[in-house]
Amino acid sequence: PATDPRAREEVAAAWGIAELPLRYGRDTHQIVEAAASGELSALLVAGVEVADLPDPARAREALESVGFLVSLELRPSEVTEHADVVLPVAAVAEKAGTFLNWEGRVRFFEAALKPDQMTRRLAPTDARVLQMLADAMDVHLGLPDLRTTRAEIDRLGPWDGARASDPVEAAGALPRPAAGEAVLAGHRLLLDQGVLQQGDEALAGTRHAARARVSAATAAEAGVTDGDLLTVTGTAGTVELPVLVTEMPDRVVWLPLNSAGTGVASDAGARPGSLVRIGPAAVAEEAPKEVEA
Repeated sequence: PATDPRAREEVAAAWGIAELPLRYGRDTHQIVEAAASGELSALLVAGVEVADLPDPARAREALESVGFLVSLELRPSEVTEHADVVLPVAAVAEKAGTFLNWEGRVRFFEAALKPDQMTRRLAPTDARVLQMLADAMDVHLGLPDLRTTRAEIDRLGPWDGARASDPVEAAGALPRPAAGEAVLAGHRLLLDQGVLQQGDEALAGTRHAARARVSAATAAEAGVTDGDLLTVTGTAGTVELPVLVTEMPDRVVWLPLNSAGTGVASDAGARPGSLVRIGPAAVAEEAPKEVEA
């Protein structure tokens, strides 16, 4: 744990330095704010979909404001459009790595696709790209490949002290929706509008239809029935999806977070747990028909 003095001393001794940095690194929110405000002049972004971030609008401001942007990518994305340098990296099937099984044991795997099986030149792994960038900045990590990285982890050894403490941040008060309001719930579906799924029309054809789920009581209160369009309005805009009445808590609306538009966070400015307004979608007025004399 980074907060344990003995753990910090042991790592510093293993790396041959006097001490580890005392300050904590920035979390995602702090990185975005620092880039948007000009405190950070450069960003390295790897495998991030802007729509997945807590505040996509602020993240877009950060990407536009930062002086120099490097993007590590598998596929072109919204980040790519702002990047000064784009570095392709290997996909999961093209590189070796490790995972933890259900027992917490480390298991190794080799690349499923070997260089001689590829019809194109194999892209470097993200770890290799980070090593090359560090070398260019005269910061030598000494981790040129997976074997060296594994050896370094083994050299540090296991930790037998106390684990990190639980978060101390207190939970916020639960919103109390009134009539015409609901608490937003939702998650991303396995198959949605994710960047890595773009271009695969056959796979897209197996997606679940995007539906807004509410209880029968909530639907009646909002004036909608199964199949009607429900309007969900947040601080930034509106999402409209067909209703699917579901057995669930009242005054809660569940939405697939990235299955329509540019995503719920971008279109409505709302996240799960926030309060939104719900109601039937406005019926578009038909244009008057011309009558020939």
